[in-house]
Amino acid sequence: MWQLVTDAVTWNSLLCGFASPHALQSWEWGEFKSRWGWTPQRWLLNDSAGQPRAMMQVLRRSAGRLPLCVLYSPKGPVVNSPAAHTEALLWLEQLGRRQHAIWVKTDADVHVTQDDTPPLSLEAARATLTSRGWRYSPDQVQFRNTAHSDLRHSDEALLAGMKQKWRYNIRLAEKRGVNVRQVSPRDAPYLYAMYAETGNRDGFLIREEAYYTDAWRAMGAVAFVAEHPSAPTPLAALVLFRFGARAWYFYGMSRAEGREHMPNYLLQWAAMRWARDAGCAVYDWWGAPEQLNEQDSMWGVYRFKEGFGAQFVEGLGAWDFAPSRLLYNTYTRWMPEMRRALRARRAER
Repeated sequence: MWQLVTDAVTWNSLLCGFASPHALQSWEWGEFKSRWGWTPQRWLLNDSAGQPRAMMQVLRRSAGRLPLCVLYSPKGPVVNSPAAHTEALLWLEQLGRRQHAIWVKTDADVHVTQDDTPPLSLEAARATLTSRGWRYSPDQVQFRNTAHSDLRHSDEALLAGMKQKWRYNIRLAEKRGVNVRQVSPRDAPYLYAMYAETGNRDGFLIREEAYYTDAWRAMGAVAFVAEHPSAPTPLAALVLFRFGARAWYFYGMSRAEGREHMPNYLLQWAAMRWARDAGCAVYDWWGAPEQLNEQDSMWGVYRFKEGFGAQFVEGLGAWDFAPSRLLYNTYTRWMPEMRRALRARRAER
């Protein structure tokens, strides 16, 4: 029987007992999102011996003044078997009907583990979702694909797994006097300024400063900056989330100047070693191309990550369940227009 968990320590402790839990299923992520319009529900399914079979943090958001909502389990459910995955989908469907959801969304990492024994293959997960009437979502909230680096190696072995040019650039940055240091969430204002500069330069929109400041503090994020004696402010920075035995490179930012000093290479190298020394087995690069070809908009970013020895990891992507097809179809036609208007307003700001 599914039961609600209302204690942070219990939730995170049980979640870390699964093969590869995601930071977006952590208690802290739910608390953070609760301050931005969502209400978290944390569900646990035990077996007959009282051991966890499945867990999922479900975020609920009201649909304005209508007696409707949307439900989303970011990178959930977390399961230990194909049968548990099916039971989790059944429960999500029931929640969707009971809570009058326009849609229920899941984008679980059900196939990702730190070894070769995932609880569920991508093929099996897709087959189960399709057979139960779920559809691949036109609204992909997170990156479908990512890349992983195995951190369970010495410095020498990690460097040996990189491309020769990447090792050269790390040494070049050190030779030119680039210094990498860890900073605290108190430094969020200037990190955000650099992130906004990066977004303007590279053509992607970002949220308001308060959102990122709240996220970094809530998640206990670890941030690093790369500095050079010739520059009055940092040249580049990154923000890591850590949960269980995985670290995620969630945010990266840089200035236009100082690129000749290769600060981003030394920055990533420092972050990888920090994550390994903190007990992480996997460095998740958080984002990879939808298709592995040079025409994909993320190809250049992926090539940078691949140079560090990162391995491409195909994801399940987001899938939607619609209790009412009419409501769902109306919503999916209407929301793209609303999002375009919202992006336009953000761009103006």
